[in-house]
Amino acid sequence: MELEILERLKEIRDPEIPLDIVSLGLIYGVQVKNSVAYIDMTLTVPSCPAKGFFAQHIREHILRNFPQLTDVVVNFLFEPAWSKDKISEEGLQKLRSMGWNI
Repeated sequence: MELEILERLKEIRDPEIPLDIVSLGLIYGVQVKNSVAYIDMTLTVPSCPAKGFFAQHIREHILRNFPQLTDVVVNFLFEPAWSKDKISEEGLQKLRSMGWNI
């Protein structure tokens, strides 16, 4: 189920960078224990104002798509810190095709 959740997380876009949160490298891990999904993620900067948005949106999105889950817990981690090196190759190609110098 962890891989299916990860695929669904690709449907959630970052509000500022035109990529999904998985391709952007914000998701550090997904685990399911006792019908609860635990999602470890980071933000591009620790003070990102979208933290609350992500927590609520991810929780609602995953619960809607996986009714067998009883809860979703989003853990924000900042070690290791996010950097552009965490962006997937596919994500880099997409950003470059949109004119981003990355």
